[in-house]
Amino acid sequence: MNPLSWIDDELVALEQNTLRRRLRTRVTPQSAQMTIDGRELVNFGSNDYLGLAADPRLAAAVIGAVEHDGWGSGASPLVTGHAALHRQLEERLAEFEGTEAALLFSSGFAANAGTIAALAGPGDVIYCDRKNHASLWDGCRLSRADVRAYPHNDCGQLAELLAKSSKYRRRLIVTDGLFSMDGDIAPLGELADLAERYEATLLVDEAHATGVFGAHGRGTAEHLGVEDRVHVRIGTLSKALGSIGGFVAGSRALIEWLLNRARPYVFSTAAPAAVAAAALAALEIIQKEPQRRRALLTRAEALRTELGRQGWNVGASTSQIIPIMVGDPDRAVKLSQQLLARGMFLPAIRPPTVPEGEACLRLSLTSGHTAEMVAELVTALGSSR
Repeated sequence: MNPLSWIDDELVALEQNTLRRRLRTRVTPQSAQMTIDGRELVNFGSNDYLGLAADPRLAAAVIGAVEHDGWGSGASPLVTGHAALHRQLEERLAEFEGTEAALLFSSGFAANAGTIAALAGPGDVIYCDRKNHASLWDGCRLSRADVRAYPHNDCGQLAELLAKSSKYRRRLIVTDGLFSMDGDIAPLGELADLAERYEATLLVDEAHATGVFGAHGRGTAEHLGVEDRVHVRIGTLSKALGSIGGFVAGSRALIEWLLNRARPYVFSTAAPAAVAAAALAALEIIQKEPQRRRALLTRAEALRTELGRQGWNVGASTSQIIPIMVGDPDRAVKLSQQLLARGMFLPAIRPPTVPEGEACLRLSLTSGHTAEMVAELVTALGSSR
């Protein structure tokens, strides 16, 4: 008897419900145009928001770092894995974020899961937006604290929950800054007010906003003017910065606590030093070339307006992430396939990534998309209505 035979039935069920996913193989660099599964496509599915993933300046930084440091880190950061480039990047990130210190993680997922589990535990309570990223939710569950979900961006409901929190030792409010599927921004000012009123810690994941929002590209907290009221800022190097890894920025005490108690940090081999070299190069570009994010957001605003005119529902998006809401998973897949036939890649997003009834195409703009690419997309979507 095969104890895993149940998997075959479950895969069939996924297939029947249009929920089964399969890997695609890309043979070109990550950019606004790519060759995937043998087809040349315009790529509207990437999180490479500033077009830096294949930037030759990042590649040159990586090559130089590999020649000097080799590739593997050999151990966790606390053993022998913390290289000079890691330290330099942490110092640079703290300077960029305007905080006392910063700490690198091997991924944004690890940063979220490890930080939340290190900040809350039994006897504490965490308030988590229902549409937060899976890594935030997993961190909440790993913490063994009581977890209370509040409706998406609903500060009224959150206030009611917080009013009943007096029995808990600590309170933690967890939210994305820019939500990765809906493309909307959390009401950070109101959340900060609630955190102050109820003596809670406010944690914001800036993964999709770092490098894109704010006068200096620091994210939604900078964009909304509440940086000094957010206690824990988490970011990623793998989206607008074109590298890989995650980071936490905050007080020196916070960072010292995490490097001692965040299990994904303590028990994971450090990322290669070359990863830090790429991120350092990206940070310099972000600061020297603000026109990238400005042009991106301007084009995204125009595209949302045009799609609205065509009758598409783009939800509450105010960013470079534009969901085309269709509701039914089967319809989302068919629409994605229609666009694929016209040379455009827009992934169909289905449950459990999004709630039931909210299947969509996730349209992700980058600074590498030309006006002609966007116009072609608008024409294709218009003919698909």
